[in-house]
Amino acid sequence: MRHVISVLVENEPGVLSRVSGLFSGRGFNIESLTVAETIDPTASRMTIVTRGDDQILEQISKQLNKLINVIKVNDLTGKSFVNREMVLIKVAAEDATRAEVLRIVDIFRGKVVDVSPKSYTIEITGDEGKLEAIIDLLKPLRIIDLVRTGQVAIPRGKKDLQYVKNHDKNI
Repeated sequence: MRHVISVLVENEPGVLSRVSGLFSGRGFNIESLTVAETIDPTASRMTIVTRGDDQILEQISKQLNKLINVIKVNDLTGKSFVNREMVLIKVAAEDATRAEVLRIVDIFRGKVVDVSPKSYTIEITGDEGKLEAIIDLLKPLRIIDLVRTGQVAIPRGKKDLQYVKNHDKNI
């Protein structure tokens, strides 16, 4: 089963290395990992996407909670949350396909962020399904390159992973 885990950590050097080392040291794969500062510059939020059954996830959560710089671990799977990912796609833009590329970008509410005589670079933000759908539509038009950010996720509502100045783990 696929799990989206949100981990609030102290914004300190080496934290990312310790978290990723925990996964690799136990043979768990990270499908996606994003990290950035929160509104409080002393804390960062990691969004980790991994696969495993409930027993594996419980083991991951326990191990993460043992790390000194981890403030809060929250498995968002099965809960109400908002998630987004961004992709930049460089697609061939020959005379015969330019209009079609622009129509597809418009339908997906994307934007062209770079234009060259032979290609467009497109930015699309959305959930995984939306990104996969536009990639599938653009493949026949010749995708030259693409890069994805990985998922970011946050619980719906105002509860869950709020950062408390004193790093209270009982939020």
